Amino acid sequence: MYRKTCPAYLEDISEIHRTEPYVYSQMIAGKDAVRHGEAKNSWLTGTAAWTFYNISRYILGVMPEYDGLRIDPCIPDTMKGFTVTRKFRGGEFEIRVDNTAGAEKGVKSVKVDGKEIAGNLVPPMTGKHTVEVVMG
Repeated sequence: MYRKTCPAYLEDISEIHRTEPYVYSQMIAGKDAVRHGEAKNSWLTGTAAWTFYNISRYILGVMPEYDGLRIDPCIPDTMKGFTVTRKFRGGEFEIRVDNTAGAEKGVKSVKVDGKEIAGNLVPPMTGKHTVEVVMG
């Protein structure tokens, strides 16, 4: 779904859109328009912010909750991992996700500063912390 809406994946038709290939537009002219496929009103939407929200929470799976940061990635099985830094309630968390198992979803283990925790909810903490997540 993300690839269908992300401007970078529309590069092959960017000459039709006639807008920057990295921004969202408010609309794309329909088939009955004089300039079918042309993008209109770029930079005027909240789409970029909502896209970041969706990527960070539902693809990378770093979701703030009342009791902490829930880490629950949902990524392609070909993606072998990623690292993301998240500031949360006075803390800074460097989250390293290992997906060498080729899972699309599911967390096998979580370590915070080298110590394994139960589940995938990292409690709020101040200061800098390293979170290691193994999918599987």
